[in-house]
Amino acid sequence: MVEALTIVLAMGVTRGWRSALTGAVVAVLALAVIVGVLGPALTVIPIEVLRLVVGALLLVFGLQWLRKAILRASGWRALRDEDSVFARERAAAEGAAREQHIGLDWYGFTVAFKGVLLEGLEVAFIVLTFGSTQGSIPLAIAGAAAAVVVVVIAGIAVRGPLSRVPENTLAFAVGIMLTTFGTFWGAEGAGVDWPGDDAFLPVVLAFVIAISLAYVAALRRRKVAFA
Repeated sequence: MVEALTIVLAMGVTRGWRSALTGAVVAVLALAVIVGVLGPALTVIPIEVLRLVVGALLLVFGLQWLRKAILRASGWRALRDEDSVFARERAAAEGAAREQHIGLDWYGFTVAFKGVLLEGLEVAFIVLTFGSTQGSIPLAIAGAAAAVVVVVIAGIAVRGPLSRVPENTLAFAVGIMLTTFGTFWGAEGAGVDWPGDDAFLPVVLAFVIAISLAYVAALRRRKVAFA
C-alpha cells in the first residue's frame, strides 16, 4: 500500500486533496464490496480444493514478489525510489489538462482511484485467501485494515512519500511468507502429508529463506564477474 499512498499524495499535492481522497475512498469501498462478495463464497469450497487453489495462487504472487526482491537485493534491478515515483506522478499530474466532473478534478480522482484499487486488489486477495484457509476472514480483514491505517497515518505524519521505508526488505519478507504458505497449502491440497502437520511450516519457511538468500549471493557474484 506504500505505492498507493505515494500516488494519492502526489494527486493531493498537485490536483487537490478533495479529488484525490474521494478517489481513494471510493476505491476502498469497491474493495470492501469485493471482499464482502467473495469472502462468503470461499467458505463453501471444500478445504482440500481451497488449499490447492489458494496455494497455487499464493505461489504466483509470492514468487513474483520474491523474484523482484531478489533481483533488487542482488543489484540486478534498481531499488524502488518512492521520491522519484512521487516526482514522476506529480509532474504528470501538473501537465494534465483540468477537467471537472461532479465538482471533482477528474484526473486526480481517476489516478488516485486506480492506484488504490489496483494495489488494494492484491491485498484483498491475500486477506481472503489467508482468512478463508484459516477459517477467520474477519480477523484477516482486521489485520489488513490495521496495516492500512498505520501506512496512512505515517503518510499524513510525514506529508510525503514513505521513502525511508525499507520497501525491498518488506517485499522480500512478504514474498517469502506467501511462497511458504503457498507451498505448504498447495501441497496439502494435492494430498501431501507434512511431518507433524502445521509444525513443519517453519521448516518450509527456513528452506524458502535459504534458497532465496542463496540466489541473492549467486546473483551478486555473477554481477561482480560481469562488472
